[in-house]
Amino acid sequence: MKKLPHPPESPWTIHTETRKYENPWIQVDEFTVNDPSGRPGIYGTIHFKNWAIGVVPIDDEGNTYLVGQYRFPLKQYSWEIPEGGGKLGVDPLVSAKRELAEETGLTAARYEKILEMHLSNSVCDEWGVIYLATGLTAGTAHPDPDEALTVIKLPFEEAYQRVLSGEITDSLSVAGILRAKIILTERGKL
Repeated sequence: MKKLPHPPESPWTIHTETRKYENPWIQVDEFTVNDPSGRPGIYGTIHFKNWAIGVVPIDDEGNTYLVGQYRFPLKQYSWEIPEGGGKLGVDPLVSAKRELAEETGLTAARYEKILEMHLSNSVCDEWGVIYLATGLTAGTAHPDPDEALTVIKLPFEEAYQRVLSGEITDSLSVAGILRAKIILTERGKL
């Protein structure tokens, strides 16, 4: 398949850049700009200092595992695939293995990268990497001290249906479950 064209230069003119906020996970910058039409304005961006890592674990019986937690920015509970941050410059697979074990207690014999994606490219540069994990072995979860997690095991097809119904809305989870469904269906595993 032929690659889509990528014009080499930005149509934006940047005049100033001001750091508005920074912590160990993100930095927020504001730019004074001329937009592609030439009009002056401002643009705010968020730079993420970690990868977004997700894992779709599938056991030998076709079940998956979801993690539930209250998400502070949304002010609501969210059901998600095991996920978290991974240091930039570190192989995302190392972080995927850590997140799966920390949040669920599971380890996997096989990991396959199934998707890379930008999570919200209109305001941030956060890059997500999602793995399919199989050959699972149960262990003890060790979530971070600031996490209050609930882990459930359910048929993968049920998780897929919950994505389709809009009950699961987290972007890594939606994308990972949809991609895993395609891969597993093509391989005759579902």
